[in-house]
Amino acid sequence: MTKSPTPDTQADTGQKSVRITAETDAASAKRGRGLKIGLGAAVVVLLAAGAALATANANQTASQPSQSAVAQTGTPAAQLKLGYFGNVTHAPALIGVGQGLIADSLKAAGTNSLTTQIFNAGPAAIEALNAGAIDAAYLGPNPAINSFVQSHGESISVIAGAAAGGAQLVVKPEITSADQLKGKTLASPQLGGTQDVALRAWLAKQGFKTTPNGTGDVTINPTDNAQTLKLFQSGKLDGAWLPEPWASRLVLQAGAHVLVDEKSLWDGSQTGKPGLFPTTILIVNKKFAAEHPQTVEALVKGDVAAVNWLNKASQAEKEKAVNDGLKAAAGQELPNDVIDRALANITFSTDPLAGAYPKLLQDGVDVGVTKTADLHGLFDLTTLNRVSGQPKVSAAGLGQD
Repeated sequence: MTKSPTPDTQADTGQKSVRITAETDAASAKRGRGLKIGLGAAVVVLLAAGAALATANANQTASQPSQSAVAQTGTPAAQLKLGYFGNVTHAPALIGVGQGLIADSLKAAGTNSLTTQIFNAGPAAIEALNAGAIDAAYLGPNPAINSFVQSHGESISVIAGAAAGGAQLVVKPEITSADQLKGKTLASPQLGGTQDVALRAWLAKQGFKTTPNGTGDVTINPTDNAQTLKLFQSGKLDGAWLPEPWASRLVLQAGAHVLVDEKSLWDGSQTGKPGLFPTTILIVNKKFAAEHPQTVEALVKGDVAAVNWLNKASQAEKEKAVNDGLKAAAGQELPNDVIDRALANITFSTDPLAGAYPKLLQDGVDVGVTKTADLHGLFDLTTLNRVSGQPKVSAAGLGQD
């Protein structure tokens, strides 16, 4: 992974941000340690190295109680290290950081320093969290599931939601049906990430075989999102399953069209909310949560404030604020038509849609990037339900609510 030569300073908030991409070590704060995931070796690194880090962390945490159980114990952390992506699906993080909502909430709880790191995809963020480079992260559900499974339930807790929807399979104009994908090359943000699993699971339902090392009826090439756009424009990719704003960028800036909108695959039987599926959630290291429950509560309050702001702001206010966040996180604003299309595809909500997780796990098992496990204990939504002021959010029997 490449890191900015010097930390970026987020305007008006005082926190420092380091940009991290999927091609380098997710725990780049540790000197001299590199993680380069090649297509052939990716699954070994993801499942073996990630498991080792998660297991090591689990041995240290040794059945830590939930943050709700220690709400009156522990002390506020001096610093919170938070990871997120420069995607529109991470708008609650962009707004929470950019407008100081998270930093202000943390300061009120006694945590005076917020440091942020920018990632390209979830597996890299999980690697950083398991290595101690970050304490909490906004990411997709599948990497969170993988970490929980590999650590036997000891590494992380899902403490809130952030965004639902906003992922599509976009392809060349001449591809109009699934059967035309045989022999084609598609991209996903990173092996084992949420869109990667969704793509592989959908292809399997169309009768195509894929493997984590890239072979099969359809080649899947895990690729940095910005690079995916360039490769598609140059004709080297036939399509990609992407989160926003990248799906919209390929459509509006590269001539792609939508073959599958992921919302069409969710009928509401798992969550009671047709068309909605978890895209971005907020997780925390369990050891950190047990030691610093006040800081975790403040983080959840910041997430709630950011989601509420997004749902109340005018379209113009939302576009400007999200674009400002994208410029700070990813170095680039979006054209109005791109950000309009991207925001229209996303629902911002603190509900992590826990009922969807058994299906997400099974999809990961079926495509070979995780293993069967008991997900009970993955969620601790007690803090969210205590501070949100909204109707109770369910953990769907997979933890505390």
